[in-house]
Amino acid sequence: MSGFEKPVILLVGGATGTGKSTVATEVAHRLGITRVTSTDFIRQTMRAFFSSDFMPTIHTSSFEAGSAVDPDVTGDPAIVGFLEQSRQVCVAVDAVLRRALTEGWSLVLEGVHLVPGLVAAQLDGAVVVHVVMQISDEDAHREHFNVRDAATGGVRPMEKYLDRLDDIRRIQSYLVSRARREGVAVVENENVEQTIDKVVGLVVPA
Repeated sequence: MSGFEKPVILLVGGATGTGKSTVATEVAHRLGITRVTSTDFIRQTMRAFFSSDFMPTIHTSSFEAGSAVDPDVTGDPAIVGFLEQSRQVCVAVDAVLRRALTEGWSLVLEGVHLVPGLVAAQLDGAVVVHVVMQISDEDAHREHFNVRDAATGGVRPMEKYLDRLDDIRRIQSYLVSRARREGVAVVENENVEQTIDKVVGLVVPA
């Protein structure tokens, strides 16, 4: 499936461990979109240009960014740090989206930093579809990290994530709340095939 009248920009957000990359890759394949990237890739690139002294939060995982926040700042450190990191990454995300639009490319971009309200909801000349993934059941969310650990051979060891699962799930709650406030679709990822079908249906309504 391809040949859209306008470039399609699909943004797949959601907390860590909700299956974003798997869904984004398969949806792109089904839609015939060849350009797929992640906000983690963008953040890694930014790290090469901005030191930890200048931009400390981008040098941590999204759920650990609270450790880089000024202790005098009020609020939940996990959310405050995550939002600070997301705002910084979204400056680069905006540049990526506008480059895609200039070149007439369709693009699937996935990542935790795609916070509803921080990224463009509309772009002239493109169809923008933003979804936020969630896994409501905590045990199912935990199991995603076990599966990912096995699939990557321990490159992304699950202990790091499970130790911070409470922070990750508070970030999920925040993202879902923002999505509902901004009118962004929230997709429950109970079954990956059904989730992929739902996301494809949001891009190409039946």
